[in-house]
Amino acid sequence: MQNLPLNLAGFRLLVTEQPAAKTREVDGKKVPVTNRAGETQFVVGVFLKRRPVPGQDPDKGEDIRINLPVDPGAGFELDTQVELIDPVVNVYELRNDDGVITRTGQWYKAAGVKPVTSPSKTKDRPASAEAGSR
Repeated sequence: MQNLPLNLAGFRLLVTEQPAAKTREVDGKKVPVTNRAGETQFVVGVFLKRRPVPGQDPDKGEDIRINLPVDPGAGFELDTQVELIDPVVNVYELRNDDGVITRTGQWYKAAGVKPVTSPSKTKDRPASAEAGSR
């Protein structure tokens, strides 16, 4: 099955590898991975962890890599909390010549990635308190 939608509403994602052009090794050289239109593909590493739920043991989380169709630009430093745009998962299986499944796995992709903006911590503080803290 391909492009199964992911609902990540109950998860927090932190950048562990900044977005970079996706590469593969060809004849000992790293070359960029492109789509059928010749456009360079990108990848970003994120740590995926379930948000705490009262009464449940905390999740350990997992490092995953997300394929992106375009360069998301700047602003994705390590530990930046992000949100994926239209994330999907794809599953695959490899078989040997006898038809026996020898390997299975999944890979993730998204239409994009954007930083999560948190509410300003100074919103509830009076203007005089903000001026005094500078």
